[in-house]
Amino acid sequence: MILLVTAADYVGGHTLLCTFNNGEQRRVDLTPLLDYPAYEDLKDEKEFIRYGLDGTVFWANGADIAPEYLYEHGVIVS
Repeated sequence: MILLVTAADYVGGHTLLCTFNNGEQRRVDLTPLLDYPAYEDLKDEKEFIRYGLDGTVFWANGADIAPEYLYEHGVIVS
């Protein structure tokens, strides 16, 4: 099965609650990515919260994140 993000909710700071097509939810803090050039604009929370969803999370500046990264770096929500 190909892993996809089916929902993403902003929970504060630079953290999203992602729901995956396997039914799991994981809370993912994306702060560690903000030092990379592709994600630098997202340090501004106003830009960070302007994300979209298309099987993964993406932003208007062209940045996106592989669902596998979100899954592996997320904390399971029970």
